[in-house]
Amino acid sequence: MNAALTATDLFFDQAACGLMATDAHGMILTANASLHAWLGMAPGALVGTRLHDLLPASARLFHYTCCVPRLQSEGAAHDIQVDLLMAGGARLPVLLQLVRQRDGDREIDHWALFRAGGRHAYENALLCKSEAADGAHNVQRQRDLQLQAANTQLSAADLRKDEFLATLSHELRNPLAPMRSALDVLKIKHGNDDDARVIGAFDRQLRHLTRLVDDLMEVSRITQNRMQLRRAPVDMAALVRGAVHDMAPMMTAARHTLRLALPEAPLTVDGDATRLAQVVINLLGNAAKYTPDGGLIDVELAGQAGHAELRVRDNGIGIPAGALGTIFQLFTQLEPGRERACGGLGIGLALARGIALLHGGEILVESDGPGRGSQFTLRLPLIAGCVVAEEIATAPGQPAPLRVLVVDDNVDAAETMATMLELFGCTTLLAHTAAGALALAPDFLPEVALLDIGLPDFNGYELARRLRGLDACASTKLIAATGWGQERDRQLARDAGFDHHLTKPIDIERLRLLLQ
Repeated sequence: MNAALTATDLFFDQAACGLMATDAHGMILTANASLHAWLGMAPGALVGTRLHDLLPASARLFHYTCCVPRLQSEGAAHDIQVDLLMAGGARLPVLLQLVRQRDGDREIDHWALFRAGGRHAYENALLCKSEAADGAHNVQRQRDLQLQAANTQLSAADLRKDEFLATLSHELRNPLAPMRSALDVLKIKHGNDDDARVIGAFDRQLRHLTRLVDDLMEVSRITQNRMQLRRAPVDMAALVRGAVHDMAPMMTAARHTLRLALPEAPLTVDGDATRLAQVVINLLGNAAKYTPDGGLIDVELAGQAGHAELRVRDNGIGIPAGALGTIFQLFTQLEPGRERACGGLGIGLALARGIALLHGGEILVESDGPGRGSQFTLRLPLIAGCVVAEEIATAPGQPAPLRVLVVDDNVDAAETMATMLELFGCTTLLAHTAAGALALAPDFLPEVALLDIGLPDFNGYELARRLRGLDACASTKLIAATGWGQERDRQLARDAGFDHHLTKPIDIERLRLLLQ
């Protein structure tokens, strides 16, 4: 090759496609080495020959009847496939791109030739790649749709789970109510005789079952974002002292030593006392359950950096490092503790953290590992300069001998409640439907009506409205007794004309106060 060729000459001569130029009459003026090589000719052999010598008869006819007119009218002809005659007589299919340009006083046709077989192979490969990409896109789209459907199903299942927990906890309250009333009757009648220990065992286990049901109800409210807080200034020292007192039977049964350290000055937080008591009780219960009998539990309350900090520390089974991040998840229980834990559903810590978060606080956990105990720290923001009103504790007096109408479709619940009320000296009358209550009220003239809400004919709210419309019940104290205890339920009761709202199972001391 001539060493004096410029870079442009090299690009033209060694281009990946055939390039040539002809005059308007088809005389070949120049052609690159690539085209010569395709046709099996020596370099420069095409120069001075005529185009029609390279074209078979059919291609010549097509060129002069189709390509030339387009060059004359449009100055270009694109994507034309023809055959060229090779040196040995074989045919080479090519794809032509033609452009006519004027060079001084003459017209020059510039040819770009692509081997059709290579072009087709490239196009086929490109088509295959495109089809493969489309296929992959469709597969990914199907997977995305399946994932979306799975997420929708999981969300629906999670919602059904929350609704199931709420319904289950509510339904469990119904059998708990007559059990609580029956046990209260036994405590009143036999609390000081030889059966006191048996009755005490029943009482502790029933309270434990009631707490489990309460936890189920509360955790379902948290997961559905339906928990409502009844905020007021709360002295954490008094609250912790009360929770420790409530958990004393459990600590005694396990022979645990509980050391309590409370500050002399009050630590006041803005919170729902009932919910916060649940948190503290759950933390104490967790320590008691996961500490072998005869263990040591330290409970310390102190003020730290504008927060009330309650630390519950035990020398129990400890927590593996890998479980510290999941210990607050719903239904989580440590495997080593399943064999020794005294009951539980794995919801106590999840509920405790949820309530703490609703109060703007947090719960932290620390443990040096299995067998080395653990510490849970509850942190709640303090209220500066707030004084909690002291509650003056007074022993409940004996209820007045009132006429009480008990309305409940659960026969056992109605009869055990009536028995307990009669021990208070009350006169009772039972009804198991709303219509039955309306029929009995005018002659009985009840001074108190204890009404279930879920009645078979119409609900307790409507019954309360109708009783208020009777002259015989104009001054009757109406008390709602229901398994639903949210603020919304209390408001419904107030709107219907109830004077008080009690959640099943009914606390005998609260009822005693209402009857005084």
